[in-house]
Amino acid sequence: MDLGIAGKAALVCGASKGLGYGCAEALVREGVNVVIVARGAEALEDAARSLQAVAAGAPGKPFVRPVAADITTPEGRAAAFAQHADFDIVVTNAGGPPPGDFRDWDREAWIKAVDANMLTPIELIKATVDGMAQRGFGRIVNITSSAVKAPIDILGLSNGARSGLTGFVAGVSRTGIAARGVTINNLLPGSFDTDRLKSTLAGAVKKTGQDIDTIRAGRQKNIPAGRFGTPAEFGAICAFLCSIHAAYVTGQNVLADGGAYPGTY
Repeated sequence: MDLGIAGKAALVCGASKGLGYGCAEALVREGVNVVIVARGAEALEDAARSLQAVAAGAPGKPFVRPVAADITTPEGRAAAFAQHADFDIVVTNAGGPPPGDFRDWDREAWIKAVDANMLTPIELIKATVDGMAQRGFGRIVNITSSAVKAPIDILGLSNGARSGLTGFVAGVSRTGIAARGVTINNLLPGSFDTDRLKSTLAGAVKKTGQDIDTIRAGRQKNIPAGRFGTPAEFGAICAFLCSIHAAYVTGQNVLADGGAYPGTY
């Protein structure tokens, strides 16, 4: 299927690895020009080289421009927009806050979580949505978490901050921009085979004393699909939401978790 977005320009955050990289790669394969942002310069350059190799065989040979910056800061956002001014697609993404007991989190911990996982996506939406509406096309996809649907007790910082973004998107996506070709959706990952998951599993090994294979098998057993997802699978969903075919999908929370969420709605 031709997604109809070749030649468009996308900003993809947290794109040096994992789910952000999966989204960037899927867009590049469709001929989308991408500006990729992450804090780690070395990993980002590696990602850029891999994406440039993909771009060489993609429609129109799109550009790939890496920006090593902290997108949660005004300076980081300015550096990204200096590479390209008018984005047609924005994929927001930030690493989740650390787990823990809410009794141990002070105001600074909460502000940091809200800043990264709620306020930064809002700033990126604010910076791009009106230009998208003027041009008659725009796609914003926020990578959030399955915890928005099924909160995890030790991830209170993430539950709170990401739920705030979810509420904001529910409102703004249904304003006048919807009739002007701009959609805003949230993409909620469950367990995907990324560095963050590996870190979580390693933490479980230390806590339980079980070996990594046992921990991994136990987690997968609780997923109806019987396995963890891949960044490529996640990226394909993201690319579809950014396509011309998803023009009638907005204000939604798209859950990708291999069937792990047990609810009906």
